Amino acid sequence: MKMNKETPRTRLLYYEDPRQMRFSATVLKRGEVGGQPAVVLDRTAFYPEGGGQPADRGVLDGVRVLDVRRESGDVWHVLERDMPAGPGEEVTGMVDWERRFDFMQQHHGQHLLSAAFEDVLGAKTLSVHMGEKTCTLDVDRPNLTEKEVTDVLERANFMVWSNVPVHARFVDEEELKRLSLRNPPKVSGPVRIVSAGEFDHSPCGGTHPLRTGEVGMIVILRHERHKRGTRVEFVCGKRALTEFLRRNERLLSASMLTGTGWDMLPERVRQLRASGEEANKALRRMKERLAEREADELLLSGERLSGEIPLVCRAWEHRPVDELKRIAERISERGGVALLGTMEGDAAKLVFARGSRPDVNMSDLLKECIKIAGGKGGGRPHLAQGSAPNPQRLGDMLEHAKRRLSQ
Repeated sequence: MKMNKETPRTRLLYYEDPRQMRFSATVLKRGEVGGQPAVVLDRTAFYPEGGGQPADRGVLDGVRVLDVRRESGDVWHVLERDMPAGPGEEVTGMVDWERRFDFMQQHHGQHLLSAAFEDVLGAKTLSVHMGEKTCTLDVDRPNLTEKEVTDVLERANFMVWSNVPVHARFVDEEELKRLSLRNPPKVSGPVRIVSAGEFDHSPCGGTHPLRTGEVGMIVILRHERHKRGTRVEFVCGKRALTEFLRRNERLLSASMLTGTGWDMLPERVRQLRASGEEANKALRRMKERLAEREADELLLSGERLSGEIPLVCRAWEHRPVDELKRIAERISERGGVALLGTMEGDAAKLVFARGSRPDVNMSDLLKECIKIAGGKGGGRPHLAQGSAPNPQRLGDMLEHAKRRLSQ
């Protein structure tokens, strides 16, 4: 980032009124940030990235603002392209309200959710991430139960629906001592405190709504063990509505596909799952019987090693390797030797198996053969499998294995 550290400070309009989207300002200087043109203004309503909250987007004199960063008291507006206005000239800015309000909902919703975790469970917030689609909150409490999560969520939404005023201001040391802060401030001097009625008081430099009711609703999507605590994924406001509509659509689709009401859907899914498991078991039994029959037919038409040991050397196209393995195992159980191969996509797959004779390590034999086509594989002395990236050499590999056994 090319910039001069000895620069005037930018007046931060988003602290004075988080709903001010349109403003005029004077260009103080131009520069580059990450190879993109950038400008510093004497005043701005654009919120720069900080405290976990992403930066605003919008336009300056019709030029798209790609990013906003704060450095040494200045706010740098990173632009899509250069703009004509230079130092001393006036520009007009417009902040993307939909994005601003979305992140105000997520940010303040996180404050209330963190306060609820602390009130209900005594769980401290460890870290926060606000994404473009969902947000996450890490708390220092592992193994949360569903009831605990529900209790926290009810408490957080009670704070939302109480619709108390949100008061964001800079306080002096005396007032700071009188407040019951959820987290101690990380900066010295005047500290900006965001208060949600008497529910929560937290040091914060982000943008927030005027009342808690503007958060709309807080929804926890999922939670999982993370390191020594729990990671909670959540959404607020319009995102919560969008997620509800998406899940409701899928629920109704599943209800129609299964021919049952949505309230009976869990039981219907359990029934279908049990039925599917039984069908899979029956299918496996059928495949095993087919493999036995096919193995018998191959043994009848196959060759013999040393005049007595049945040998089946066979290749197929587009046959699943698990079927080959099943047939090879049946051949070996009947005292035969199986050298089987198939071409699947851009690879050749091999399965070698034998019974008690001959005294040949099939894993070593497969590794020797598969090197012909630059492949890899291995297994046990009685059963081995592998693949090679050159399916055209499948026949050569099988013939090589057959010759080695004949020797």
